[in-house]
Amino acid sequence: MARLSAPLRPWLPLLVALALGGTAASAVADDAPRREAFRVCKDPNNMPFTNASGEGFEDKIAALFAAELGLPVETYTFPQRLAFVRNTLRYKLPGKDYPCDIVMGVPADFGQLLPTRPYYRSTYVLVFPAAKALANVDSADDFLALPRPTLAGLRIGVFDRSPGSAWLDRHQLVDSGVPYRVMSPNPDEVPADVVARDLASGAIDAAVVWGPIGSYLVREAKDSALRIVPLASEPGVQFDYSIAMGVRFGEKAWKAQIETLIERNQDRIDAILHEYGVPLLPAQASAAVASATPLAATVPAAQAAR
Repeated sequence: MARLSAPLRPWLPLLVALALGGTAASAVADDAPRREAFRVCKDPNNMPFTNASGEGFEDKIAALFAAELGLPVETYTFPQRLAFVRNTLRYKLPGKDYPCDIVMGVPADFGQLLPTRPYYRSTYVLVFPAAKALANVDSADDFLALPRPTLAGLRIGVFDRSPGSAWLDRHQLVDSGVPYRVMSPNPDEVPADVVARDLASGAIDAAVVWGPIGSYLVREAKDSALRIVPLASEPGVQFDYSIAMGVRFGEKAWKAQIETLIERNQDRIDAILHEYGVPLLPAQASAAVASATPLAATVPAAQAAR
């Protein structure tokens, strides 16, 4: 296999997940307009985060916040690829209003919009079939302690230029990597579905994906049970990231209102995340690593996949 490229700073997901937009917009005045709806910018096909039917965990949190504000939910959809923010949150025709006011899941340091305080922190995971060669693997250390010939014979799916590809490189496993593109040009091709298909067919033996995607794969697996093992950040590889919500630059009053909702409803947010099996880490800032790579499409599409 061709050597995976060195990790770059792609997107969101993260997803989740970081190529959400183009160049940063100039600040706009925040006049805190009266809101008639809780208007969400989202991808219509990006489970477990969002979908057109409102079945993702970001959809559930948006519904929670809308109910708290006594507003209906309205959505403006666009595939979460390059220029997502520019074509949703910052999209404005002359004489028209913005089509939506909030993105429900972005990295806490994402620079293409104004992020709120984080509302969860998760990590990448290793996902694999429960009944095959890795059945006795319960941790990343167990995985890396496998005999070298066993490791060398594995096919490990990773999204190129993601923490997964950096991890393989660090542990001399690049030749075991099966690279996926950070973002597919096909809006109907969801990262979780691509990985699930290849795990089910045996095209890969394991995959490194953003935690919410890994838990979704486990929940949705039909033909065989899957397991996930959380991965911890290490020198040169950052796996854990804090996730916030995002509003337009300059809209500080709206940001503050969302942050109040996050603080007031954190227990209910956590319950939704637990319902979806999202691996949650303590909220403190992660120990940073040199050359760390933010959420890759798998998040993130997460947010990269997202």
